[in-house]
Amino acid sequence: MKKYNFDEIVERRGTDSLKYDMLDTYFGNPNALPLWVADTDFRVPDFIMTAIKKRMDHEVLAYSYRPDSYFQSIIDWLQLRHNWTIEKEMITTSPGVVSAITMLVMALSEPGDKIVVQPPVYFPFFTSIKGSGRKMVENPLIIKEGRYTFDFENFKKNIDSKTKLLILCSPHNPGGMVWTKAELEELSAICLEHHIFVVSDEIHADVVFSGNRHIPLPMISDKMAMNSAVLMAASKTFNVAGLSAAFVVIPNKKIRLKYEQVLNTVHVHSGNIFGNIATEAALQHGSDWLDQLMVYLEGNLNCVESFISTRLPKVKLMKPEATFLVWLDLKAYGLSEKAMAKRLIDGGIALNHGSRFGTGGEGYFRLNFGCPRSVLEEGLVLLEKALEQL
Repeated sequence: MKKYNFDEIVERRGTDSLKYDMLDTYFGNPNALPLWVADTDFRVPDFIMTAIKKRMDHEVLAYSYRPDSYFQSIIDWLQLRHNWTIEKEMITTSPGVVSAITMLVMALSEPGDKIVVQPPVYFPFFTSIKGSGRKMVENPLIIKEGRYTFDFENFKKNIDSKTKLLILCSPHNPGGMVWTKAELEELSAICLEHHIFVVSDEIHADVVFSGNRHIPLPMISDKMAMNSAVLMAASKTFNVAGLSAAFVVIPNKKIRLKYEQVLNTVHVHSGNIFGNIATEAALQHGSDWLDQLMVYLEGNLNCVESFISTRLPKVKLMKPEATFLVWLDLKAYGLSEKAMAKRLIDGGIALNHGSRFGTGGEGYFRLNFGCPRSVLEEGLVLLEKALEQL
């Protein structure tokens, strides 16, 4: 088995990187250490690059399609990593998870219908809903025993005849929760009772820490399989987000055809040659690499936990069960989010501001630890210095 080096520092500045080259635009400090955008700083695995380079040797990049081997790679991966058995016809496509969310909102609801989100949560959900002329209804997450969970009573209280969809983030971003079977069963029961279809963003499904198990939503029950769509991609796991390739699993044929009608109308069904190739290569050959990545990320998370507990005890850390993101509560320092954000960027560290993630996010900051440990350690020291004398 090949041993991969996640300590390697890959220079990303000057590559049109959003994370690095847009620091001045978003933060006003081009030299800050970027621990914000949810991509990693690890080199794309060799088996993906080899597959891309092999295709580049043929110097015609014309219209293409997804071969049977592409679909089989998804089927095999979901069986191997999640014990989820699916069939080829259940699989459809999208340029990205957020694109798929928007198209499902358009396919399965009408302007003015209500779509439920559970903030704080990945903020592009909000644009998918509001930009489509639908009404966003919030069911804010609640904190129990240091982790987020669903507020079932509030959810039930706010359902009416116009409530058509719920967008689920599973695993959760920014909190990093891996929803338990009991949580998903209760959420599913409510949605089934009230005929609310669930769009489940499971892009972080493969980045799950030991002691936790991600459950694809359709595995909760046969009825839930018919009442949900799962959105996934190789992008977060294998650091290929720039290739704009996601896949969508919709077991319900009627729903799948409605989705594909929108997909074909906006004409994004063909996808990107290299995105398709990267996805297939990642899912065919990526299991050993991912196992090594998770060991490394767990070490990074331990580093964050240890540093904060010993040197920044006023910071409250919500321990992630998945993802390479950690949600930090800085409210104990007594600053407004705006003042804290300025202090952090003046101190040379760029983190995502919690208020972007909606209700409940104010005063939090999201830190990306998907980077070489030396970079992470540098970032933690910068965070400590920025919080000195507070």
